[in-house]
Amino acid sequence: MTGFDGLAGQHVLVVGGSSGIGQAVAAMAARHGASVTIAGRDAARLAAAVATVGGEGAALDMLDEAAVEAFFASREPFDHVIVTAAQLRSGPIRDLPLADAKATFDSKFWGSYLIARHAKIVEGGSLTLTSGAGGRRPRAGRAAVAAATVAVEALTRVLASEFAPVRVNCVSPGLVDTPLLRSVRPASSPPPPQPVARVASPEEIAFQILACAVNPFMTGAIVDVDGGLALT
Repeated sequence: MTGFDGLAGQHVLVVGGSSGIGQAVAAMAARHGASVTIAGRDAARLAAAVATVGGEGAALDMLDEAAVEAFFASREPFDHVIVTAAQLRSGPIRDLPLADAKATFDSKFWGSYLIARHAKIVEGGSLTLTSGAGGRRPRAGRAAVAAATVAVEALTRVLASEFAPVRVNCVSPGLVDTPLLRSVRPASSPPPPQPVARVASPEEIAFQILACAVNPFMTGAIVDVDGGLALT
């Protein structure tokens, strides 16, 4: 097997595949011959992603356990399940409403937990989660996000032990050019102070996510794809 050839004919589920990194994962998997299911909450974005990427769209709120359980119960096991979805809110602890902090943790951690709890994955298949550089390099005003991403990384290691021979890995991106980032970081912003002095493209993160999925000797790994941010 070379590159992503192993994806040909396999069924890949991308939870959060209607935009940003998730859509880049879905598109890359489809280009390499995978059958792709894109799951998301927003019907309009989901339809647009399917029109662009192809494959199947599935409306799914990953915080609704009954819906998640029913979704997987109605389907054959997937070869690879990838979770990129999250709704994050940031702010200083004394300013960010507690409801927003809890919603951030729920979205990032409990959403991944519920997908893992109910996902049906073939033996030797994979589950790949996403965390974020904020957990390794926490900044003021990012407490909820940092805590949630660290929790996802701990969850990854537990699941890798519990789910074997299904492999479980986690990719930790740095700054990525997504609609969410653009909403808080103007295009005119100076380059980030890191060795690779720019923001990543979604495709660069998607490449690593799929590399985790197809590598049969990789499990329990947390992979930084952050342009060297962890070195600063």
